[in-house]
Amino acid sequence: MSETTAAMADRPGLRILRADLISLRGHPMPPLAWPRWLRWLPHSLVCFAAALTAAASASPTAPALAIGHAAMLVLALRWPASAWWLSMAFVTGITLVYPPTRDTQIYVWMVHAGVLFLLALRVRLFSATTTTVLSTLLAVGLKASGRTVGSWTMITGALTLFALALLIGAVVRGRREDHARLTEQIAATARERALRTVLEERTRIARELHDVVAHHLSLISIQADAAPYRVQAPPAELVTEFASIRTNALEGLAELRQMLGLLRSNGPGDSTTGTSPQPSLAQLDGLLGNVRAAGLRTTARIEGTARHLPPGVELSAYRIVQEALSNVLRHAPGAEASIELSYAREALCLRVVNGPAALPAAPSPGAGHGVIGMRERVAMLGGEFAVGPTPDGGYEVSAVLPTCPVPVPTPEPAAAPPGAVAVAATVAVAVAVAEKETYA
Repeated sequence: MSETTAAMADRPGLRILRADLISLRGHPMPPLAWPRWLRWLPHSLVCFAAALTAAASASPTAPALAIGHAAMLVLALRWPASAWWLSMAFVTGITLVYPPTRDTQIYVWMVHAGVLFLLALRVRLFSATTTTVLSTLLAVGLKASGRTVGSWTMITGALTLFALALLIGAVVRGRREDHARLTEQIAATARERALRTVLEERTRIARELHDVVAHHLSLISIQADAAPYRVQAPPAELVTEFASIRTNALEGLAELRQMLGLLRSNGPGDSTTGTSPQPSLAQLDGLLGNVRAAGLRTTARIEGTARHLPPGVELSAYRIVQEALSNVLRHAPGAEASIELSYAREALCLRVVNGPAALPAAPSPGAGHGVIGMRERVAMLGGEFAVGPTPDGGYEVSAVLPTCPVPVPTPEPAAAPPGAVAVAATVAVAVAVAEKETYA
């Protein structure tokens, strides 16, 4: 017999009822996602309805029972299951011990219907339906016993209130749960979109830096192949070492070509690659000319002595300025922009500032990821990046890009034989042509 009882207690429906209705834990009704002064409006209305019902239903014979029953509405705001059980007890006690008059009978069922509604907002549909059925059986049983004052029409009206409380409560709870799931899905989608944007931006940066790395590896392979011919009678160990350096450089180039095909592939079977050279700060004047032709008034100022920087720094600085000016054209039409480049000893500081928009900005679908790209470029170089509005209503983009000292080329040895120099030059040209054909 005990095993049968345990099996019945493990049924899903009984577990739901036990979790929802036979529990003393609080289940507060959450505030609305409205402005601050309206968030607690439903709670205030429930308290006002409880006070109004207590005043209207209190009879001279049992005012304490009427007030206590009305207080169940307030209790249901935090403990809906306990409030429903107590409301069932109050209905039974009021009806059997102090039968209400015909005028106050309806308030008893209105209070109970309100408790049912507040319960249906917080428990599952199965539990809410069970409580409605039990409340209906209680109303019909009290009427059948002859202790309830009023006609069957009044009881029918009370049952209608119970059904409406269940229906409206279930609908509101379902909409709230759907809204919560939708909000969670939107947040998850936003996180996925941000992550995908970062990965796409990093892929684009890797594609651009590929050309820079490939250029250096090509130079290493050419210099390693030509170096033995620049010295008369080089040792065999030195020739072998240079050959090993060139072999490693060519293997690195081959792996870079494979990676480039993967990064630049737009889909299955598509391995289209671009061959245009990557820009640098040397093309900054051309960029400014293009944005001025598009209607953006732009000024540029350079502080310090302009010098050659590592290709990665040059490329990142150009792309940051390009994206910042594109954002000005897109989001602040009619504004003026200024660019400041400061060449410090170990860093390049750039700053792009624009004033407030003179015209309303047109919608730009798909935009909004440029800041992510700029931040990724600066993070790749270990620099500092900041964006934000200015006091006059404009916007500012600033970045500090660390620079590594550019190695100074070693002077050519003066004692190199003329024949060795000629052979070295011929080999260097031949290797460069071969590398260009292979890379293309």
